[in-house]
Amino acid sequence: MKILHNPRCSTSRNVLKTLEEKGLQIEIIKYIDNKLDFDQLKGIIELIGIKPIELVRTKEELWKEQFAGKSLSDDEIIKAMIDFPQLMERPVIIDGNKAVIGRPIEKVIEFIK
Repeated sequence: MKILHNPRCSTSRNVLKTLEEKGLQIEIIKYIDNKLDFDQLKGIIELIGIKPIELVRTKEELWKEQFAGKSLSDDEIIKAMIDFPQLMERPVIIDGNKAVIGRPIEKVIEFIK
């Protein structure tokens, strides 16, 4: 199991703690420090089963200033999240061929059952 983790995010920290308390083997990917490439991020989005815009934190000031209101393709949205990883919803939990955005934490609990 992998977690795309941002240690500065309380939700991400809480989800990681929950996974650890369940005794799960977890690979922590600090995606802010180690940016994902296009294919990795596109693959994760496909595993979650969402459109790229659904992984974007659209309330982030950076999104509002640079991207909101523009007509962006899915590839352009993915590129924006690669260039500015803080725009990604977090955390993301990946287990084999499935993944989930870990908000709210109840989604994670259901996911790991």
